[in-house]
Amino acid sequence: MKIKKYMRTTSTVTLTLLVLGSAAAFAQHKFMALRTGRPEVKVALSGVVERQGNHVPVQEASTVKSGEVMDWTITSTNEGTAAAHDYKAVGVVPPGTEFVAGSATVDGTATVTYSIDHGQTFSARPTIDEKQADGTVKKVAAPVSMYTQIRYEWSDPLEQGAKRNATYKVRLQ
Repeated sequence: MKIKKYMRTTSTVTLTLLVLGSAAAFAQHKFMALRTGRPEVKVALSGVVERQGNHVPVQEASTVKSGEVMDWTITSTNEGTAAAHDYKAVGVVPPGTEFVAGSATVDGTATVTYSIDHGQTFSARPTIDEKQADGTVKKVAAPVSMYTQIRYEWSDPLEQGAKRNATYKVRLQ
């Protein structure tokens, strides 16, 4: 499996993207130009396949079979010289997999939201329009099979030298 790493830096946002197989994770934070120092968040994506009661690293699993669960961990480490404010990490639900409801966990306290439109919008409970028998349209909860991304958003800054993990599971269809 090839690992690709992309990094873009601007004066207000640093974005790091790590791709492992077909899964991806990225993180975003803002910093204030008046502060001394600068945050530099490194993001690592790791995964294991749950197989017969064991956890096999994705790199060692020759193939993943239909129905198997993959456990993804996004590890964010601030290696910069200042805190990362408004820090977010986003995990991607790879095509051909389905998010496992209730599997999103996080170090510390964070708001977890989900996207069904590839990151255009996020919500704690994404909804879709469902046509009723009488012709009216009603908003209903989107099935987890529609989830494309999971966003973790911490209200407290990611301090210099600090590390945070966010995890979620997907099942291969």
